[in-house]
Amino acid sequence: MWLGAGRELVAIPGPTVVPDRVLSAMHRAMPDIYAGELTDVIDEVFDALPGVARTASRPFVTISNGHGAWEMALSNTLSRGDRVLVLECGRFGTVWGEMAQFNGLRVEAVTADTGRAVDPAAVEEHLRRDAQHEITAILVVHVDTASSIRNDLPAIRAAIDAAGHPALLMVDCIASLACERYEMDAWGVDVTVAASQKGLMTPPGLGFVWAGPRALAAHQSADLRTRYWDWTSRTENGPYYLRFCGTPPVTHLYGIREALRMVGEEGLEARWHRHTALAAAVHAAVDAWSTPGGLSLHATDPAERANAVTTIRAGAIDADRLRSICRDDAGVTLGIGVGDVAGPAFRIGHMGHVNVPMVLGVIGTIEAALGAMRAPTGGSGVAAASAALADVL
Repeated sequence: MWLGAGRELVAIPGPTVVPDRVLSAMHRAMPDIYAGELTDVIDEVFDALPGVARTASRPFVTISNGHGAWEMALSNTLSRGDRVLVLECGRFGTVWGEMAQFNGLRVEAVTADTGRAVDPAAVEEHLRRDAQHEITAILVVHVDTASSIRNDLPAIRAAIDAAGHPALLMVDCIASLACERYEMDAWGVDVTVAASQKGLMTPPGLGFVWAGPRALAAHQSADLRTRYWDWTSRTENGPYYLRFCGTPPVTHLYGIREALRMVGEEGLEARWHRHTALAAAVHAAVDAWSTPGGLSLHATDPAERANAVTTIRAGAIDADRLRSICRDDAGVTLGIGVGDVAGPAFRIGHMGHVNVPMVLGVIGTIEAALGAMRAPTGGSGVAAASAALADVL
C-alpha cells in the first residue's frame, strides 16, 4: 500500500532540508551586482562566516561544491611535487587525496581501522619518520560523510606538535560545520574547508575556505595557483565581483545570509547541543535494532560517532529494498552506502534544519519497513530513541 502522500522527508546527509526562510530569501529577481543591496548582503555573509568556523580568518567563497573548496585549499598553498599526508577513515579523505595526487602532489596515507577514527599515535609516528620535514600538508576530514566517523582534531593537532612537525593542517568540515563543535583557531587548524549544502542549510553551490596565517604565508610561494581559485586575486578590496572571480552567486548569497542569521538566532552552542541530542536518539535506535545478522552501527566507538550523519551496516538485510520501501511507499528518503563500509549499508542524515518529529518520523518509518520485510531486530528503535530524547526534553 502506498502511504507516501504529503511532504517527502529527505534524510540523506546532503543536500539537506532547506528552511522555508532560506527558500524565500532566494526567490527574488536579479539585483544590480555592482552596488546597492547585494553589496550589503555580501558584507554580512563575509562578516558572519568566521564566527561559524570559530576563527579570526576571513573566508574565501567559491561558486562550487565542497570539491571545489578542496581544490582551492590545495592550489593556494602547495607546489607540484610536495608530499601530502592524508588521514583516512572513510571515503572522502581518500577522494581529497586523489585530487591532490591528480594535481601533481605526492600522496601518502595513514588509514584507520574499519569502523574507527584515525589514531593520533599513528599520525605522530608517521610524522616522526619524516625527519627532513618533506611533508608539507596534512589533510583530514572532521566527519567523514561516508563512514559517519568523527576524527579527534585536538588529539591530531597534539600529535603533530609532539612530532615537532611544521606541516599545514587542513580540515574538511563539509559534513560537520554548524553541527559539531569545531574551533579552527583554538585547535590550531591552518585551513578549513566547508560547503553550503549540509549544516548550513543552503542548496549546493557555495564552497568556503578559511586560511590561517601559516596558510596565507605558504600561498606566497605556492606554484599550483590558478587564476580562478587564486586567493590574491579574490581580494575584498575593490569591486565586489573580485571576491568571486566574476559574477557573484546572487541567489545563493541571499540564501546563505538567511541561513547564517538562523544560525546566529539559535546560537552555535545550542545547535551543537541539538545535533548531539538528535544523534543520540538515532544511535539508540540502531543499537536497539541491532542483532546478529541484522543492523549495526558502522562506527564502533561511541565517542567517534558523528552528530551529523549515521552509517548503518545492514548485515543480511537487503539495504536497497529497505530504502525502496521507505522512499517509494512511505515518503522517507535514506542515504545510500558509500565507499568502503563493510557490506551493504545505508545512512541517515540528521544535520542542519532537523528536529525531534523529523528524526522520530525517520526512525519510525525504518522500523515499519523492517517489520514489513520481516527483518530481524533486537527491539524497538522508536522506543529507544524516544527514551533518549526524554532525557533531554
